[in-house]
Amino acid sequence: MGYPVRCGRDREVDLLRMRTREGIAIARAKEKLQGRAPKLSAAAQVHPIKLHATGEHTHAELGELFQVSRQTVYRVIERAAASRPGIVA
Repeated sequence: MGYPVRCGRDREVDLLRMRTREGIAIARAKEKLQGRAPKLSAAAQVHPIKLHATGEHTHAELGELFQVSRQTVYRVIERAAASRPGIVA
């Protein structure tokens, strides 16, 4: 008895998924889907990189100083090292 109802729900779920995928594809095509905003702006990322290069601060201290997680500091420094060979991660 419940089988036709379940098929209707499944079809609705499939339609919803299809519409979601289409919307995401359209947003990507228009370059509107960019993901989550970074905790530190590009300009703000320079300062922890410079402080880390001096060797006076640990990653945890830099995280507390800039009010971000230790992992965010690691990520910022690693990305900078990958984009610029002169920076040591």
